[in-house]
Amino acid sequence: MTFAPVQLFRFAWVQAQCCLFAAAVFVGLALSNLVPLPTARYDALLAYALVLTAVFYLLHLETGREVAVIFAFHLIGLALELFKVQVGSWSYPEPAWAKVAGVPLYSGFMYAAVGSYLCQAFRRFDLRVENFAWAPAVTLAVAAYANFFTHHYLPDLRWAVAVGFLVVLWRSRVSYTVGQRRYAMPLSLSFVLIGFFLWVAENAATLLGAWQYPDQEQVWQMVHVGKWGSWALLVSLSFVLVAGVKMQEGRFYGAVGAVPTVTGSSPAGLRPGNVAAREVAATSGRPGFGHGLAVEGDRTGHEQDTDDLGGAGQLDEHEHAADGRRGG
Repeated sequence: MTFAPVQLFRFAWVQAQCCLFAAAVFVGLALSNLVPLPTARYDALLAYALVLTAVFYLLHLETGREVAVIFAFHLIGLALELFKVQVGSWSYPEPAWAKVAGVPLYSGFMYAAVGSYLCQAFRRFDLRVENFAWAPAVTLAVAAYANFFTHHYLPDLRWAVAVGFLVVLWRSRVSYTVGQRRYAMPLSLSFVLIGFFLWVAENAATLLGAWQYPDQEQVWQMVHVGKWGSWALLVSLSFVLVAGVKMQEGRFYGAVGAVPTVTGSSPAGLRPGNVAAREVAATSGRPGFGHGLAVEGDRTGHEQDTDDLGGAGQLDEHEHAADGRRGG
């Protein structure tokens, strides 16, 4: 009777660890509102975010490869910010030295926090994505990003892009570990759920003055619920970027010959000697594997469960060793 609540607590605890970078950014936002600063707030937040990134790397909470992915998120987000501020979608009213065309450079770290969450989730939940339609997903991700710009001048295609994602990812499932059990869910559903929590985080961020929408200039009010859909699309775009890296496991990084955590083929094609193959072989014959949110079965072929993957965020020793051989 207590199994479900315990699993839910474990799931929430691992999720909290995945959000370490985002949580630290929110701590910075809150403290910068309360503590007198020797410089402009936005400049202080930029310095804080840079130090935070370095600390995460030095403490092995992020690998060098993950820091590079997060930096890519920063650049993609900054480009979007530069455009959106110019067209009046939102604004950064406070003064700062590190500000370009009205956009403080720290703003890109909001998007970097999403990238950090995805990278952490892959590791801490031992995520495996099957039947990922790479080429169509990339096309839709580019379309989603372009629509953030073009819908100001052309018809808004966000719903068409969203439907497109549902179609091309219909067979894509993501499996994850909680304690000693594996679960699975449709990949598209995970985008919607993450998008919801990002919308909640956006409300908290605007309340703390990270940025403001035109209808928040006089008094703060909740961000329109329609932004939920925008965040879900941004997550889709973000996931494609991370998946592009994860699909190269065993080729350009990681253990030689390792099966990537994101694959475009059926698990039946995995090499039997691989851990992932042993997991699939052990669970594929059990009821509930790969159906909705059903339990896939007990983990096999693992020496420790997710709860022991370094409560302080330590990297898997094999991955860390591989990073050392390749220079991070």
